[in-house]
Order: sequence, then structure tokens, then C-alpha cells
Amino acid sequence: MHTLCARATMKPEISAAVGFLSRFLRIKGHMNDRQLQTFNQTLQDILAEQYKHHWFPDRPNKGSGYRCIRINHKMDPLVGQAGQRIGLSIQQLYLLLPSELTLWVDPFEVSYRIGEDGSICVLYESHPSTNGNPSITTGNSNPASSVTQVSPMVDSHISCKEELLVMGRTSSTKPYLMTVSS
Repeated sequence: MHTLCARATMKPEISAAVGFLSRFLRIKGHMNDRQLQTFNQTLQDILAEQYKHHWFPDRPNKGSGYRCIRINHKMDPLVGQAGQRIGLSIQQLYLLLPSELTLWVDPFEVSYRIGEDGSICVLYESHPSTNGNPSITTGNSNPASSVTQVSPMVDSHISCKEELLVMGRTSSTKPYLMTVSS
């Protein structure tokens, strides 16, 4: 796939992932708009560059591990770079982001898990269409724009949405177990 074409097709997924992480910085970090914009743009650019040869819309699971953003006793280096760009140390990022977070950025789907035993929740989902442009079924209503808030969840993921509300409150850090019921 041509690099420019690959970047264009991964933009909604990257925007959803970056918007999700930015929400934690905005809620817990009291960042100003300029800092958040810089973080968003920096992380979007870093991820697009990192994923450009590892983005396979015809085989979305291929390269999924490479595109995984992971915080687990070690800060994801790409998130760390974007944080340092706005003056946040790795230690500050640990305080602002969940201590156990896995974020999968795949063609047509972005999902996350908070905690090792947490439920996997879908943040963004779309389906390829016959004309080459994805048709969005859940997620941000305007995927071409820079996502600055968490996309709405589908009804089956209400517990995931509640998890985000709990994480946004100022409380002691405790592991949360999420369950998804139908």
C-alpha cells in the first residue's frame, strides 16, 4: 500500500486512540488547550510514522501486536515521546494515565483494556465499503477531525463507559474489573 494512502486510511483509528489518551490528560492533568493540541498532533504524527509499514486493511489483525500501545509498569515509548514534547516526565504520565492500559489500534477498530483482567472495550469501529472508504458504525461522528473526546460506546459496552467515568474521578488508584453483559 502506498504510504500516503496508508496514512489516510489509518487517520480515524489513530485519532480515536489519541483522543482516548488525551481525555486522561485533560481530566487528570489540567492541561491547557495548547498543550493538549501539541500532544495530540505529536502522538498522531508519531503513530502514523510508526504504523505506515505495518497497516494492512485487507488483513487487520496482521501487525496488531506492533500497533499495540501498552502501559504496564513501563510507559509506552511513543506516548512517552509525545508527553515529553509538552513537558511531562514519564513519572507524570504514570500519574495521569491508567497504570495498566492496553490500546489496540487496528484497521477498522480501536479497542482498549484497563487492567490485566478488564474487559476489552471497543472505542472505534468501522467497516470497509466497496468504494474504498470505511463506513463508520460506532465511534466519532466525524472521523476526519481530530478526536478530543472519547467516542460514544455502543450499548453493550455500558460497563466500559462506566469504567471511564470512574477513572476520570479523583480517587485512589485501584484495579477495576469490568464485565460486559448482553
